[in-house]
Amino acid sequence: MNELTKIIAEQIKLEGPISIAQFMQQALQNPDYGYYVSGDPLGVDGDFITAPEISQMFGEMIGIWCVEVWRQMGSPSQFALLEMGPGRGTLMQDVLRATAKVTGFHEAAKIYLMESNETLRAEQMEKLETHKPVFIDEPCLLPPLPLIVLANEFFDALPVQQFVKTANGWRERKVDWDGSRFSFVLSPHEVTLPLPEELSFFELSPQSILLMQEVASAIVQRGGAALVVDYGYAQAGGQDTLQAVSGHAYANPLERVGEIDLTTHVDFAALRATAEKQGAKVTEITHQGAFLRAMGVDLRAMQLKMKATPQQARSIDLDLRRLTDSAQMGELFKVMALCRNDIKEMPGFS
Repeated sequence: MNELTKIIAEQIKLEGPISIAQFMQQALQNPDYGYYVSGDPLGVDGDFITAPEISQMFGEMIGIWCVEVWRQMGSPSQFALLEMGPGRGTLMQDVLRATAKVTGFHEAAKIYLMESNETLRAEQMEKLETHKPVFIDEPCLLPPLPLIVLANEFFDALPVQQFVKTANGWRERKVDWDGSRFSFVLSPHEVTLPLPEELSFFELSPQSILLMQEVASAIVQRGGAALVVDYGYAQAGGQDTLQAVSGHAYANPLERVGEIDLTTHVDFAALRATAEKQGAKVTEITHQGAFLRAMGVDLRAMQLKMKATPQQARSIDLDLRRLTDSAQMGELFKVMALCRNDIKEMPGFS
């Protein structure tokens, strides 16, 4: 039994079963033992790999998107470029490399990174040092500038509450401790939240909603846009999507607490509705493969292969397929953008 297991078990002994959201918050963000607080979970040697770590082409397409949005904003002489959950800094590094020759873009961009992991902060600073990134804990700490926000595989790690419809109404799913292990239980109390009647299971992420409110409100007030890329669903399907990953394989989410990654599929419909309530204009929810292709990733792959060895060319093809193929990341990962009404057209969306 590790130290974090002892802490959560003691909390349950004192308070009774805790929500899935409380369990995830402790497992991922406990200041001493949380999974995201220290260490590097990314890459081949870690627990999972993200699109920017697969290929430079992903970040380059996001860079092109940023430039097109900046131009539609009127090319402001100063703007905040914020990445939420920037990993190793690879995405922002590729974005800045791809945009280096765009007149005025780098001079205007003030780089902000929202990151809680000290190990990853050090990696991010090392990669982006010449751009003098500023670390913040939440979007409200940004200066009052127009902004472009990037959130790649960020919302999937935010805590969710889970609810189950029973013969006696909706009940919240919680985590209990029996003295030797954690288990899922249902609250004896009926939930009063207005949950969708057509479903029998529902996930709700209050933290995701609050962050989207904050980002959308800032964009509406100051101008700009945000791009969200994550695995999730366009409409709530009523499934339990809580999952744990360790060493690129699925694990039991109730075991090895703080040592494995916990995520859920992102409810894009909820994010979209939240942004619209703040007055933002929101695009359709599309697939990652369709978005990257609309941004020109196939042409970029051709350009890279022209200067590549046969082995490198095969690797580029494999990476492209992994990012865009429907059987891999192409359809599981969704993409959505939001902006202020003065931006007429979002690049990458039909």
